[in-house]
Amino acid sequence: MPWWIWLILALFMLAMIVAGLIYAALHGLRALKDMSDIGGQLGERVAAMGEPGTSADTSEPPLFTQPLSVAQNRYAEAHANVIRSKAAKRERHTQAWARWKRFNN
Repeated sequence: MPWWIWLILALFMLAMIVAGLIYAALHGLRALKDMSDIGGQLGERVAAMGEPGTSADTSEPPLFTQPLSVAQNRYAEAHANVIRSKAAKRERHTQAWARWKRFNN
């Protein structure tokens, strides 16, 4: 091959390397900008988590400091709600099946 073809190939290779470096640098800078924005948002949220909250339910002490009967009563109420919910669901299903049974009659 003549020398000028090697020169063109070498120049093309160098141009592609430079173009790739520029491409990588531009995308890297854009990624750094995005990461700094995300870091700023994360910092704001972490700072907000560190501030004391304005909870309306602060008058009641934690459950583990209360007598065991309080926890038992809460559990009994919650379990009764679960049983009522299951019974209501069963009743709705029974009504739906009754409607479907009469549908074609």
